[in-house]
Amino acid sequence: MAASHNLRGALVALMAMGVFATHDVVVKFLGAHYSPFQILFFAALLSFPVLTVLLLTDAEEDSLRPRHPWWVAARTGLSVINGAAAFYAFSTLPLAQVYAILFASPLVITVLAIPMLGERVRARRWAAVVVGLGGVLIVLRPGQSDLSAGHAAALTSALCGSMISVIVRKIGNEERSIVLLMYPLLGNVIAMGLALPFVYLPMPVTHLGLLGVISVLGLIGSWLVILAYRSGEAVIVAPMQYSQILWATAYGYFLFSERPDMATGIGAGVIIASGLYIVFRESRAGASEHKPVTETRGRTETVTTPRSSVLQRVLRGRGGTS
Repeated sequence: MAASHNLRGALVALMAMGVFATHDVVVKFLGAHYSPFQILFFAALLSFPVLTVLLLTDAEEDSLRPRHPWWVAARTGLSVINGAAAFYAFSTLPLAQVYAILFASPLVITVLAIPMLGERVRARRWAAVVVGLGGVLIVLRPGQSDLSAGHAAALTSALCGSMISVIVRKIGNEERSIVLLMYPLLGNVIAMGLALPFVYLPMPVTHLGLLGVISVLGLIGSWLVILAYRSGEAVIVAPMQYSQILWATAYGYFLFSERPDMATGIGAGVIIASGLYIVFRESRAGASEHKPVTETRGRTETVTTPRSSVLQRVLRGRGGTS
């Protein structure tokens, strides 16, 4: 029975990653025409109806004032930077290259969990982090190829996304889920709204419709991740995030004429192998107290792809998140 549940969880997670990859394809298409600030502003604005429904159905009676205001403020600021950086990276770099860099997030989470969560990282996980960061260097090839603002944006997104994940692990059990969903959304609308007058371009109805598609796909992907973790064990479901590289390669080839070079392929392989090793090490009894990577469900969080564990808690209408 456990094997069938794990298989179901893995298959649903693969579907979720396909949805997320499709989300990123739409972002890339729109990014060829508009600033990431404009895309994020309207995508966040279109997410407000869903947040309103969640607010009305939230069974927990409490104020919307954060219990950890500084951590919530830090997470909100990081979410704003992360969304803009990720959208810019997808707009300017080949899809497979962006994913290869974003896959470094588990390595960064492992390091950040030491000071922020009190996690103990032993020699083998440290070795995996070092090897994985070597994979990032293979992808970037400093000194051999020109590093662009897109590369810097992808690295920024990986770092900010990792910090967001660790912050949620730190305060998630005490902070209301609706607060964790609402403040990044408000932060994005305000920050991107301030930037909008400087970058705005008129949009046809079809492109406005694609902005709605981005919001819907992000929510569907997060919902599928919830279903995947309900069905299968985290150690089985979590590695499915790396299947996005396959979607990215296919989409990039057929839609954008992108052909990943050998360095990107080798570097991505090294990063994925390191991330998988960390996941399996964390899952061993006594190896990790907090399991920061294994319990980081879904993928890099943006305003259009909310953290699945937080969304799950809101849908259940109860406290406590992992």
